[in-house]
This record gives sequence, structure tokens and C-alpha cells, in this order.
Amino acid sequence: MNDHQRATDPLREPPENPRFVSRLTKETLALIMAGGRGSRLGRLTLWRAKPATPFGGKFRIIDFPLSNCMNSGIRRVGVLTQYKAHSLIRHVQKGWNFLRGEFNEFVELLPAQQRITTSWYQGTADAVYQNLDIIRGHNPQFVLILAGDHIYKMDYGAMIARHVESGADMTVACLEVPRETAKAYGVMATDESGRVERFTEKPEEPDPVPGREDVALASMGVYVFNTQFLYEQLIQDADDTYSAHDFGKDIIPRVIETHQVMAYPFRDTETGGQAYWRDVGTIDAFWSANLELIGVTPELNLYDQDWPIWTYQEQLPPAKFIFDDEDRRGMAVDSMVSGGCIISGGVVRHSLLFSNVYVHARAYVKDSVILPDVEVGAGAVVKRAVVDRGCRIPEGMVIGEDPEIDAERFDVTPGGVVLVTPEMLGMELHHVR
Repeated sequence: MNDHQRATDPLREPPENPRFVSRLTKETLALIMAGGRGSRLGRLTLWRAKPATPFGGKFRIIDFPLSNCMNSGIRRVGVLTQYKAHSLIRHVQKGWNFLRGEFNEFVELLPAQQRITTSWYQGTADAVYQNLDIIRGHNPQFVLILAGDHIYKMDYGAMIARHVESGADMTVACLEVPRETAKAYGVMATDESGRVERFTEKPEEPDPVPGREDVALASMGVYVFNTQFLYEQLIQDADDTYSAHDFGKDIIPRVIETHQVMAYPFRDTETGGQAYWRDVGTIDAFWSANLELIGVTPELNLYDQDWPIWTYQEQLPPAKFIFDDEDRRGMAVDSMVSGGCIISGGVVRHSLLFSNVYVHARAYVKDSVILPDVEVGAGAVVKRAVVDRGCRIPEGMVIGEDPEIDAERFDVTPGGVVLVTPEMLGMELHHVR
């Protein structure tokens, strides 16, 4: 397509702005599924929903799909909540209330409230079904369904444009993943045009990509629906007493037999290769994805001014590093340190510190992710750990050097990462999670 075609195509912006911000995105309602417990994260989600989990030094996981919506020009968003949603609700209210209702822009919280049935949300499809009256009230042309617990940057406008161009009833965003790991996802088989021919939730033998026996197409949990088609499928599914009321398990496998369901490969717009996407659903994955950000040129660029990640954070002073004695030097090397932190004569190496972390004299932190409001006592050692919000590591405590001792007090993952929470330290909770 040449520049003249781009300039006159109603689906696109002028060539100087390649984003697909258009009447299509303005006619789209996004629904973020943010009610999940995230049980694989263990006690990290004991008091918070997975989408409310802090990530990247100052953000929460929910900020990534919300920011993608804003950057894509989608300004009508519903956030569906259920499990221990207090901190998630507070975060959205504080950080995402800048849209103007006068312009029909909003981020609405949609808690499970038994609007249509007498049960809580029973599955992803049921969660949307129970808000049908609200969706109808907004009268969107397209409905974009998003998982609220993944880390990625994506222009949803491009996907919606492809959905319209292909004449699809539904479009499913997909990733290329190794076949051995594809068993954890919904896996698609497509024809040459990208039409989905099979969809299997967590298969034992994932279908390979044609010509690439070691790769499979996995669903991202990102779907575009024509609105009327969505209504019809949700109502039909709600009447099916044998259904689990889930998009991946029930609706997609059924509709591919009779309707046009297309796959949308999620690719890097510059290289054409697989774009960055992380499911931080385990402590090992969460730890690894956070520490990836410390690298010189990480795949996820949080300093990208063209695609900023928005969030709410307290107004905090800059990080401070104090004392420069031989045995008491406040320093951080190969690390990310957020506002409000004080490194008071301790050493931090290859670690990520969220806001308001205090590292006392002669303490040593290495290869660790330290969530907000943590205090590391004098002479303490913390290695290869995830330390939850509000923890007070006692003076001289050693974490991450002896797996057997760690396992007696804390949770140790298969990858050897130690999870430390206030409860494990015998503390009472005083923080909003």
C-alpha cells in the first residue's frame, strides 16, 4: 500500500502515524478479564488478584493491557473483577480515572454482581455474558476481549483492521511457541489463509505449524468479535448446561465449524519476528521476566516514549544511596531502583527494587525482585528471591544460600527462587496489597 492509499484508507491514520487509531478503534469496547486468582503464583496472590500483582518496578500487570488500549485509541474499557479485587480496584480508580466521560471515554470496573444469574463468574464467557446489558448499553460495533494477566505491548487497532478486512466473525490473536510448551495453552491449526480449522485447549499433542514440526500456534487470550455475533454465541452458550462457559474450551471450538474464525499472528512490527509476550503465571516466570528488564537492551523497553506504559504511583522522592565507607557503601550495580528507595550502606546487585525499599548497612541483595515497602535489615543477605510487599527482613537473616533452610521458612520454586511474604515472616498485614 502506498502513501496515497494509506492516507485515503478509512481504516488507517496518515502515514506519519502508523497506528491504526480510527473509527474502528473508536467503535470498539474492550473487556479485560481481571478476575483470576493466579493460583500458580502461590502465596504471592494470597491477598491480590494476579492482574494487581506489581511488575517492572512501578507498574502492575493490569497496566499493560490498559496501556495497550489507550495507545491503540480504544478509550472505552471494562475491567471484569472477581477474586480479591480490592487492591486492583483501588489501583484502577487512582490511576485510570483521567478519561473524560463527556467524550464517551471510560475505564469501568465490572465486578461479579449476579446481574443476570445468581452465581459468580463461572468462566470467561460467562463473565462477559453476565454483563450483556452493560455491553448493549455502550452499543459497540466490535468487542475486544483481553486477558488481564500478561505482559506485552500490542496495537489492537491493527488486529481489528485485519479482522474487518478478512470478513471474520471472530479473530484470535496467536503466538508461535515451542510445541513442548504449547500444552499449557489453547492451540490452533489454520489453513493457508489464516482461518482457524481446529482449536484445542491444553492438548497433549499440539498441532504443529505447517512445515515447522517444533512450533505451534498458541492463543493469547485476545479476541475480537463482531458484537451481534458475540451476543448470539454467549446466549447459546449460557443455555448449554454441559458447557464450562469458557471461550477457549467451549465457544471457539464450536464456532469454527460454522463461522469465519481467523488467526492473527502477533509479530514485531520492525523485525517481523515473534513479538515480546510473557505469561508471568509462576514465581519462576515472574522473577525471570522482571530481571530481564535489567538487561542492556531488554526485549520489553519500558523507556519507549512512543508506546508508554501508564500507571498510578505515589509522588515519591528520588532513590538515594548513602555512605561510602569501605565496609558500609550504599550502592546498586546492574539494577533498577525505583523512587523512594534508600540504599543505606548496603549493596544491591542485579536486582529490581520497587518503590520505598530500604536496604540497611552491610545488607546484600542479589538476583532478586523486591516489591514495594520492603525493609532489608542490617547485615541481611537476600539472593535469588521474590520478596513480597511490606516484608521486614530481620537483621542478619540469610535467604537464598541454603535451599533446605529456606524451604523450612519460605516457598522455594522448582527453579530455586525463594518467595518471601509477610505471613512467612510472622508479620501482621498493614499494607493494601
